[in-house]
Amino acid sequence: MIFDPAETMSVDERGALQTRRLRALVDRLLADGGRQAGLLREAGVERGGELTLDDLPGLPTVSKPDLWDAYPFGMLAVPLEDCVTVHGSSGTSGRPTLVPYTAHDLDLWAHVMARGLAGAGATRASIVHNAYGYGLFTGGLGVDHGARALGATVIPMSSGNTARQLRLIQDLRPDVLTCTPSYAIYLAEAARAEDIDPTTLGIRVGVHGAEPWTEAMREQIELLLGIRALDIYGLSEVIGPGVACESLDSGGWLHVQEDHFFVEALDPATGLPVPEGELGELTFTTFTKEAFPLLRYRTGDLARLSRKPSPDGRTTVKMSKVVGRSDDMLVIRGVNVYPSEVEAVVLADAGVGPQYAIVVDARATLPRLVVCCEPSAPGVDGLEVGARLHGALARRLGLGCEVRVVEPGTLPRTEVGKARRVIRWDAGPAPLPGVE
Repeated sequence: MIFDPAETMSVDERGALQTRRLRALVDRLLADGGRQAGLLREAGVERGGELTLDDLPGLPTVSKPDLWDAYPFGMLAVPLEDCVTVHGSSGTSGRPTLVPYTAHDLDLWAHVMARGLAGAGATRASIVHNAYGYGLFTGGLGVDHGARALGATVIPMSSGNTARQLRLIQDLRPDVLTCTPSYAIYLAEAARAEDIDPTTLGIRVGVHGAEPWTEAMREQIELLLGIRALDIYGLSEVIGPGVACESLDSGGWLHVQEDHFFVEALDPATGLPVPEGELGELTFTTFTKEAFPLLRYRTGDLARLSRKPSPDGRTTVKMSKVVGRSDDMLVIRGVNVYPSEVEAVVLADAGVGPQYAIVVDARATLPRLVVCCEPSAPGVDGLEVGARLHGALARRLGLGCEVRVVEPGTLPRTEVGKARRVIRWDAGPAPLPGVE
């Protein structure tokens, strides 16, 4: 399960390595003379040679707007001819983020991804059914790179075409499934619709990421597919999937590959570090990337960090599941609500199926929250479920919201891409059946 001895090096040894790499990174950025060099000089930093890890909180940060302002290649730190590929975000806000990679960067990505797959129990004998999308999105190719580096056999299925996915899973009997958590549920539902028991497909473990998901959704996936469901975290700006991964024995925490990606948790409002164990905005420094190195990149993702010993023997810092983003918080009648809080309540109810949606009705001055879900089985009393959820949500969120239990199959499913759980209703007809 330990792919690289670096995962178990002593804290002091790793700290010395990180310090050397921090100094080298700062010198590279200063020599490049780009946007980050200007920020460093404004902060009084002219060389990296005397910096320590304790100096990091005093160094400048960068965030998504910096990347947008430098689009497409303004943050590039090597000649463009040294780059071998480009990945990036989907640009759902109309402003895509492009990240170039050198051949070294791809090797680094494959290596850290292989660490994560090994921690999930994958070996050279494994068959990995990879249902993340291939293309500009980093998910599919990131897993592919890592599985090949591990020596496993990869089925490069990509997303969509669920009927064919099921056929290949039945025929090839993969032991590892990689896909978004919402697609894992969709795949299980599709199997049952074809009278296939999804727990008999031979899959042993699932590695799921690309969207926030709760412990309640983990329980749903494990029940539906009969597997261990593990979390993986990454983003193209840092490297892609493989920045942090949960192992079979990490107790629900994700190990951060911190010899390459140093992580801090900052208060989203002040930008100051939060105490260990408190919720903060994940902020990464990419020590060893060549094409697109970043110093203290604020991701917007909210999680907790822990340096307590891990039962699996790894000594790297651990992060919790991402509970949401600093910019996806909903403000409903003055109350701050994260979608993950709603999911935790909804999926914990045995009478509710795995599909749900949150509608923010913003047509009036004071918005209302409408939570839509489906019953878990025929004969479940929707009125009783709705009443239970209404009370549980009020206790968890501190405000009243409406609950709609709709007919099975009513809510939209996601076969390709990330699940869309929050729907904003600004005008026009209701966005979902059953919402008034």
